Amino acid sequence: MSSLGLAGSFVALITPMNDDGSVDLEGLKHLTKWHIAQGTNGLVVLGTTAETATLSESEQALVLDTVIAENQGRLPIIVGNGSNCTRTTVEKTKHLNELAIDGYLTVTPYYNKPTQKGMIEHFKAVAEATDKPIILYNVPGRTGVDLSNEAVFELMKVENIVAIKDATGDLTRVSAMKKENPSFLLFSGDDISSKDYLLQGGNGVITVTGNVEPALMSDMVSAAINGDEKQASLLDDKLSLLHTDLFIEPNPVPAKWVLRQKQLISSAMVRLPLLPLEPNSENAIKEALNRANN
Repeated sequence: MSSLGLAGSFVALITPMNDDGSVDLEGLKHLTKWHIAQGTNGLVVLGTTAETATLSESEQALVLDTVIAENQGRLPIIVGNGSNCTRTTVEKTKHLNELAIDGYLTVTPYYNKPTQKGMIEHFKAVAEATDKPIILYNVPGRTGVDLSNEAVFELMKVENIVAIKDATGDLTRVSAMKKENPSFLLFSGDDISSKDYLLQGGNGVITVTGNVEPALMSDMVSAAINGDEKQASLLDDKLSLLHTDLFIEPNPVPAKWVLRQKQLISSAMVRLPLLPLEPNSENAIKEALNRANN
């Protein structure tokens, strides 16, 4: 663990919903307790996997308050605070600062395609709005922009920008960032390559797979961080089909379907423009689950 407690398997938490589409707060409480019991190292709330884009501001506040209250300080809580508007992100961050959270996951501005310099200034402005740690989030497959290594090197100089969630799948970035600043924390945001990312020196993963197999994911991450390649590979082999098949339809549709099958949530409901899992995807996910549990 780092001095900030930001290391290991952090789950990008789904937002359970009732059949009528409302937020299922009891389900959210249950999932929070389950992750604590299963060995998850931290919770990322209101990220992409949480369908935050389709939650109202009041619903977002309710989700976060519910997780904080149920968690009771047992796991670090990281909150997604990003948007494609710097002013909006800054104001949201200031509003969240008073809550019992441990830091922020701040995505690169999406859709408007800023330059590298524009992204640097964006993140610096957000960092000035808080004393809490910030994890940069680079996910070009969703945002349309790729935060370069050089931009990250510049942002490493900002005191409370302490980590990055790298969802590029580009493993060459690990050694470059470690060389530039060994104390900067590196989280994989790509479950498929996360084992190798960690074996090369990464500090943790912000995971979708951990939603449905948290104990197995936490054990794999721990083994990889500790350099136990044999054990990490053994566990990751069990998880390998989930890493891919949980994205057979848009995230978090498959993850919610699995959690409903496990009776951990009462409904697999998602909000438009997402749709529930297609029946022809079910067998592939069942096979992935069988692999994880055998």
